[in-house]
Amino acid sequence: MTGTLTWIAVGLLGAIGSWARFKIGVLVAARYPSSVPLGTLVVNLSGAFGLGLLVGLAVAGDALLLVGGGLLGSYTTFSTWMVESQRLADDGEWGPMLLYLLGSMLAGLAAAGLGWLIGGAIS
Repeated sequence: MTGTLTWIAVGLLGAIGSWARFKIGVLVAARYPSSVPLGTLVVNLSGAFGLGLLVGLAVAGDALLLVGGGLLGSYTTFSTWMVESQRLADDGEWGPMLLYLLGSMLAGLAAAGLGWLIGGAIS
């Protein structure tokens, strides 16, 4: 793929990833109301798994840029995770905040590792 087409594709996949993040986050939050932002948690964990899978499959070059950076990079969200954590703290929800922060990190590492292992087994 040429340079300009690659970046256009990254932008388009980024739009799709952002839309998917929003839709999945809203659907999960509506179905499972909780003081812990489960929609963002589901999105970030599934994105971590997807990125781990790409690494395990040894995806590289433009394909990694397009899927890893464009699609999954826009699908996952560090900033929303931080803002939601801050909101929990502002509301005095210290237990849920700590669970959300630490659980996201540990489960995210586990999801990425699982994806990596499965990708490695497949390739």
